[in-house]
Amino acid sequence: MALLLRRTSFYASRLFLTAAAALSVAPRVLMAEFCTDGKCNDEVEKAKLASEAADKYQFQPQDTIFSKIIRKEIPADIIYEDEKAIAFRDVNPVAPTHILVIPRKPLTQLAASTEEDIPLLGHLLWVAKNVAEKENLNDSGYRIVINNGRDAAQSVYHLHIHILGGRQMSWPPG
Repeated sequence: MALLLRRTSFYASRLFLTAAAALSVAPRVLMAEFCTDGKCNDEVEKAKLASEAADKYQFQPQDTIFSKIIRKEIPADIIYEDEKAIAFRDVNPVAPTHILVIPRKPLTQLAASTEEDIPLLGHLLWVAKNVAEKENLNDSGYRIVINNGRDAAQSVYHLHIHILGGRQMSWPPG
């Protein structure tokens, strides 16, 4: 019974997190979730909408769903955290293992980083390596992805690293 309650709670958390993600970006992105033309559920389209919303509404990283996860305002399946970073499972995985590593520091994207951020950027990769090891991905391999901007399909403007594993990746990736 306890396992059933935990699973139900996990799926309810995923549903809540997905809804919160849609609401945190912009009304136009929320509408993309309900489009019926077949293109709106595409991640590239979501990234374009998020980029337009970020430009129009001057979103800051503290306004994103990731900042809400950091502040524990919305639930996430957190698997690692320290004073600089947090890692959690993606609610819309594209691989059997899909984990996001984000800095606690509000930083919109890699392109917005400065020389001052070099230690933080190194720490994020170190966390990604350790999380991948903890998830038993070292033997089979894994991919690290950082999307930067609209054309790279960045849909949340808070720097994040994707750890993808558990299946054969294709090449080229995009």
